[in-house]
Amino acid sequence: MEQWEINKPLGQCFGSGRKIEYGEEYFAALVETGQGLQRQDYSREFWDSNKPSVYCYWKSKLPSPDQKKHIFIDDEMLMAFFERLSQETEQEKINFRFVLALILMRKRRLKYDSSRTDGDNEIWHLRVIGEDRFVDVANPHLDEKQIGQLSSQISLILQVNI
Repeated sequence: MEQWEINKPLGQCFGSGRKIEYGEEYFAALVETGQGLQRQDYSREFWDSNKPSVYCYWKSKLPSPDQKKHIFIDDEMLMAFFERLSQETEQEKINFRFVLALILMRKRRLKYDSSRTDGDNEIWHLRVIGEDRFVDVANPHLDEKQIGQLSSQISLILQVNI
């Protein structure tokens, strides 16, 4: 499995290098690089004037070091990120989407309905709870260690303070 690092908020604007102050609103983004998806944080001023090209983003506030961590991204944003990954063909993103599906199943946003085989691929057919539609997700047959690693990376992406 391809590995990639998702860094924690550093309190510095990736674009300008300016320090982001505690309590200041900023934009956290996932950016595709040669090494995979990487998190980059941008000050509001840099974001508004430069609109960097990113894979996805969310708005947050830089917490003070003694502030308790909270999950910022709500279920709707998590579902949107899951949907955005639906057409990806890179194995890293297929793995990432599968772990997101497991998280969304645990949060009762998706429910397993059935599975089918498409060539060498096992495809899970999942019902979107509260909607009259289904989504498919490829099961890459990750082992527990791989799922744990991806879950940790997702937690680093999603765990920000507000």
